[in-house]
Amino acid sequence: MKLSIIGTGYVGLVTGTCFAEVGHNVICVDNDAAKVKMLQAGGIPIYEPGLEELVKKHVASGRLKFTNSTAEGVQSSDVIFIAVPTPPQPDGSVDLSYIEKVARDIAAAMTSYKIVVDKSTVPVKTGEKVTETIKRYCAAKVEFDVVSNPEFLREGFAVGDLMKPDRVVIGTSSQRPVAAMREIYTPFNAPIIVTDINSAELIKHAANSFLALKISYINAIATVCEAAGANVQEVAMGIGLDERIGRRFLNAGIGFGGSCFPKDLSAFIKIAEQIGYDFKLLKEVQRINADQMERFVKKITDTLWVLKDKKIGVLGLAFKQNTDDVRSSPAIDLCQRLQKEGATLRVHDPKAMDKAKALLPNATYVDDMNAVAEGCDALVVATEWDEFKQLDLTRAKKGLTHPILFDGRNLFDPAEMEKLGWIYKSVGR
Repeated sequence: MKLSIIGTGYVGLVTGTCFAEVGHNVICVDNDAAKVKMLQAGGIPIYEPGLEELVKKHVASGRLKFTNSTAEGVQSSDVIFIAVPTPPQPDGSVDLSYIEKVARDIAAAMTSYKIVVDKSTVPVKTGEKVTETIKRYCAAKVEFDVVSNPEFLREGFAVGDLMKPDRVVIGTSSQRPVAAMREIYTPFNAPIIVTDINSAELIKHAANSFLALKISYINAIATVCEAAGANVQEVAMGIGLDERIGRRFLNAGIGFGGSCFPKDLSAFIKIAEQIGYDFKLLKEVQRINADQMERFVKKITDTLWVLKDKKIGVLGLAFKQNTDDVRSSPAIDLCQRLQKEGATLRVHDPKAMDKAKALLPNATYVDDMNAVAEGCDALVVATEWDEFKQLDLTRAKKGLTHPILFDGRNLFDPAEMEKLGWIYKSVGR
């Protein structure tokens, strides 16, 4: 099919590229001329495993094209996906100005029937507003349908998530676009759920809020484990093997972050408030997440006492492994808190150092993870990169003034670290 994707951030770029991979003809639209030029040359502005190779492959095959022109994207496609940002506003609600602008641009360019698909994460009732906007600004007065098709991509695993989705949600008020939407997703061999638009829009916020709830729940359990002398990893395994619960998202740490969970949680609380429900459960999820960082910082200050003029090595800057995204990263938050207390930092991340420099301009960036500890008073693990499990602990121990490691991601075994002579502080163990 002929598809266009408006917006080439994480969602838009991965979606368009994977659509091309299964045989669709895709044109991606972005208003950033420099980004479009980079993409046309087969480069990508983000790190996402497996993505760059697919972009190059399908730019070369001709199935994946990039342009600055929304009109070109609309006129050359049967189905138009909106994948522009929906950033948070100060009160926690969602800024829908990008969605509204794109809806107007689509309306201005439409001269025949189109299916317009909301791929961005949007509040319930947005589909109704997009429909109203297109009707208002479409001079040609042609027919169209608006569909909600929420994404469920995990940064760092996005290509795999899209190529092998566990479900595809299609929200629509008409049966007319259903066959085309099924045709788009048939190659992915996933269950397709057809709902009304409002239900589809709620599914994404409900899903992300539930996952955030699981993380805050296991972090609360970690606090209980520390007080009781238990091991949160063993507790998580014991409850996670119950198929009704599941083991995923039950890893205790320094809290969730990134561009989705904090934003979507705040948005869902605000959405509920606007329709008359005080979602106290999700407010508690937010409070537990904030408390988790406070507890971890307290472990550091309790052990090191005064942080002023202390030198601390930090492993990890991205908000999670397998990405270079530092938006709302707990690792960055931790670093900034340590700097505020007067500590100086030596930091390393396999992929995120370039993007972190704008947020941590005064840190010393170290290319070799095994050199981070040199001359430091303590070492901190802030992101769960698998590479960090291979840290040369002997070299790190020699480089430190005293062998102290604060493991915010529980990557090492406490008994083994004690045997090796470390003062080792982790989460919930």
